[in-house]
Amino acid sequence: MNQKCPVCGSSSLEEFLQRKKIPVHQNLVMKDPDSAVQIERGNLNMQVCNECGFVFNKSFEFSKLAYGEDYDNTQSHSPYFEQYLEKITHYLISEKNVRNSKIVEVGCGKGKFLKGLIDYKGANNIGYGFDPSYIGPNSDLDGRLRFERRYYGPYCTDIAADVVVCRHVIEHVPSPIDLLSAIRKALEKSSKARVFFETPCVEWILRNKVIWDFFYEHCSLFSTGSLTTAFEIAGFKVDKVQHIFNGQYLWLEASLPNQHLAVTKNVGEIYQLVEQFALSEQELKTVWRQKIQSLSAQGKIAVWGAGAKGITFVNLIDPSGKLLDCIVDLNPNKQGCYSLGTGHPIVGYQELKDRGITHAILMNPNYRDENMALLRNAKINIELVE
Repeated sequence: MNQKCPVCGSSSLEEFLQRKKIPVHQNLVMKDPDSAVQIERGNLNMQVCNECGFVFNKSFEFSKLAYGEDYDNTQSHSPYFEQYLEKITHYLISEKNVRNSKIVEVGCGKGKFLKGLIDYKGANNIGYGFDPSYIGPNSDLDGRLRFERRYYGPYCTDIAADVVVCRHVIEHVPSPIDLLSAIRKALEKSSKARVFFETPCVEWILRNKVIWDFFYEHCSLFSTGSLTTAFEIAGFKVDKVQHIFNGQYLWLEASLPNQHLAVTKNVGEIYQLVEQFALSEQELKTVWRQKIQSLSAQGKIAVWGAGAKGITFVNLIDPSGKLLDCIVDLNPNKQGCYSLGTGHPIVGYQELKDRGITHAILMNPNYRDENMALLRNAKINIELVE
């Protein structure tokens, strides 16, 4: 049976990236190095749809994943990211007038962002958060905020909403139209229905040749055009799509139309970008290994960031754990644990001097200034490498 695009149904697909037996998770917390190395594995076979520009892993198996209490993709330990979230919260309340509303957050994580929307002074919102990895009380803020430890789907639409927020979830979903259709149903009875979505931009990944931004958890990656197409197919009117977080993310705003709208398809540059990426991936891995070996003459090398990017990088470049000493992360829940697939120790930046680290490879340039300030204040002399 021919594979079809999960967004538009086209059979015009091209495969551009293959990786075998890679860790299916990047953000599980593993306290034992052997367990970290023996993590469940799967294959990455990334395809691009020539008609709508959607990128997806045709070999993805959702049954391999385990999003539970041990899953931790929290980024709010970074002051830079915390400020970023505060700006989004202020934008939604003050500029988009998300007030006096019932807000549903699909994939709320540990609930911090949603709590900010409900606790915002004068906003008068109530909220429901859905996430199997949520940890905390079922009810908060005097009952104005409730959480359910389960995935959001068609069985959740009885909780009517005025606003649905979904940040960094749709890229984990193999059937994005099903998710969007369920969300639309939950909004149908609201006169002020709106959705706000955030997801990685695959065009940014491809254009910048960020080889560590393709990993198993992200089975569905969108361009500006394919994200618009997906929402239109699901019956939404797309009001805005823009690049945020220095181009790395897409931010989409949509509403319910008064009439049936045509579906648009805009492939853009996606096909040329995947071609260029496919040609350069192997060379980039070789260049990184050579760079690390060269820097090793001056001291030990670390990777900065034990999120999906850092875990993917060490599996690509140092799967045997012989080139890189450790991974640095600000999340105390990850410190003292081990990287999935390779078993590299995860440490706080305060340990770098004692470990003899001279260089740290920075996984995301957005955090350079913040990390440099931490090192200066701790009087640790380390060069950050990009």
